[in-house]
Amino acid sequence: MNKLFATVCGGLLIAGLTAGCGTARAPLAARPATTSASALQPAPRAPVTAVPAGTTRPAGGPVPAGFRAASVTFVSIREAFVLGTAPCKHAPCTSIVRTRDRGVSWRGLPAPVVPLGEPGISSGPGVWGIRFATPEHGFVFGNGLRVTSDGGEHWSAAAYPGGSIISLEIIDGQVLAVTMRPGIAGNASWALLRRPLAGGAWTRLVTQASAIGNIATQARVAAILDGTSVLVTGDGGLTITRHPLPCTASPFPVPASVAVQAPHGLALLCAGQGYTGHTDKIVYVSGDLGATWKLAGHPASAGDDGVITASAPGHLTIATTSAGSWLYYSADNGRTWRTAVSYPDGGQGWNDLGFTTTRDGLVVHGHPYYGDMLGQLLLTGNGGKTWHVVRF
Repeated sequence: MNKLFATVCGGLLIAGLTAGCGTARAPLAARPATTSASALQPAPRAPVTAVPAGTTRPAGGPVPAGFRAASVTFVSIREAFVLGTAPCKHAPCTSIVRTRDRGVSWRGLPAPVVPLGEPGISSGPGVWGIRFATPEHGFVFGNGLRVTSDGGEHWSAAAYPGGSIISLEIIDGQVLAVTMRPGIAGNASWALLRRPLAGGAWTRLVTQASAIGNIATQARVAAILDGTSVLVTGDGGLTITRHPLPCTASPFPVPASVAVQAPHGLALLCAGQGYTGHTDKIVYVSGDLGATWKLAGHPASAGDDGVITASAPGHLTIATTSAGSWLYYSADNGRTWRTAVSYPDGGQGWNDLGFTTTRDGLVVHGHPYYGDMLGQLLLTGNGGKTWHVVRF
């Protein structure tokens, strides 16, 4: 049975610019595509991350029974933190688990005492994303910002610029955040901001009334959709270059999602006219970080737009959902596509699609904010060709 979604019309995220505005719940494919690590590198099988001398990190406890994932962040090939929820007697039931062996085993960690939320839906206190810069220093974000400097053993509220933090990434020693403040008659005010990872005041980089996209990162490059333009930075937002996009027709196609193919490439997913659970999709690629573009190809139409990301130059993955949920894969820079994963799941959708190396990737299937969603973590070890479910 197809799920109902509540949308933020005008674009919840860069992948939320869909033809299906007016349905009751935004497809979960409309969630950030994220690299989830500060650098994308070839993937030698590294040992478990060493703990620096004198550093104390929590050993962790049992994984809560029934844990379901909402957001994931890797800090190395093997070490990851997952934000989610599990049944409990006294709400909020928000939970965090950690692995140091790429999902073979897990331990439970303390979590901020804040309910699990959903961007554009939760108006009160709520969190929906997790990002770690190092095994010790991490953030949980949503309607507010929490920070840890001891690997998740303790969390404290951190200053943030207000509204809802829709996307947050750490790159080149800087924290980049996209925020959204609801407005009158469904209009929202969006902003792109920066602050040093070590702390300090937030600097407002871009502000506008229409939607700013989520932050796509790879190596030292970040790209963000801003209406009909793409913003690119190679220094953590200290300087930003703006380039026009190739799909700006009215009313369709519209920019839906951007991916970085470091060091000089971008891939752009554009969404055209939608019809009965399908959307015309077009992929463009750039070899000069958005200065020029060329048409690459047309992914399958099933699914309402989606998010795009890259495991390596020329190797692209799209996550999309409507009545089902699909992952599409291209090994020739978007010219041809095949279906890597297909779930007839009623539209559970995806979150946090991204890659930490040229082979190792991750995605969450179904957001547990909705009680009937699976909250599964899927991993790939071959650049997105095949995926497998991880057990907590």
